[in-house]
Amino acid sequence: MGGNFWKNFRKPRGAGGWFLISTMNLGHGPVSRWGLKHLNIRPGDHILDIGCGGGKNVAWMLKRAGEGKVCGLDYSEICVKKTKGLNRRAVREGRAEIRLGSVSENPWPDNSFDVVTAFETIYFWPDFAKDLLEVRRVLKPGGVFFICNEMNRPEEGKEPYQFWTKKLGLKTYTQPEFQKYLTGAGFTGVEFVPRGKSGLCVRAAAGK
Repeated sequence: MGGNFWKNFRKPRGAGGWFLISTMNLGHGPVSRWGLKHLNIRPGDHILDIGCGGGKNVAWMLKRAGEGKVCGLDYSEICVKKTKGLNRRAVREGRAEIRLGSVSENPWPDNSFDVVTAFETIYFWPDFAKDLLEVRRVLKPGGVFFICNEMNRPEEGKEPYQFWTKKLGLKTYTQPEFQKYLTGAGFTGVEFVPRGKSGLCVRAAAGK
């Protein structure tokens, strides 16, 4: 397969990217649904989904935050378009807001959100330590940052999904590394929920 095909996993674009994000809405569904079981969303929460992709997670969280608002951020123009289309009614009603941008330069002001989520996306963040500071900035004190990954690095033994991590240049982390990075960025109460060989949810609270 050509290089452009693999680049679409990092930043979907064109017809190939459009097809890919449609399949991601299906393929990532099981791990996302599992992850959401471990995230307490209140009806009035304001939520930001970083790397919103095809917009399915935004749709699911809108159902749970029935009196709140869900925003999405992605650096792929077609992901933004796809997410807006899937959630068009909520966008019209002002219950959803989808923006083009980077996790490294989050466009929302300080203390905007009760919850920030990252489903299957931190693999691509350019500078995890600095990007976590941006997550911390837009969270309200005591707000929750939630990571859900299918691919994580074990402390011992062979790393699963090596084909994908090498082919796509994915950055994966061990639980102690997550602890170190999150604590360093001002998060507290870091919790882990494992799934299978390498799936993992990480919850942490923004320090007050």
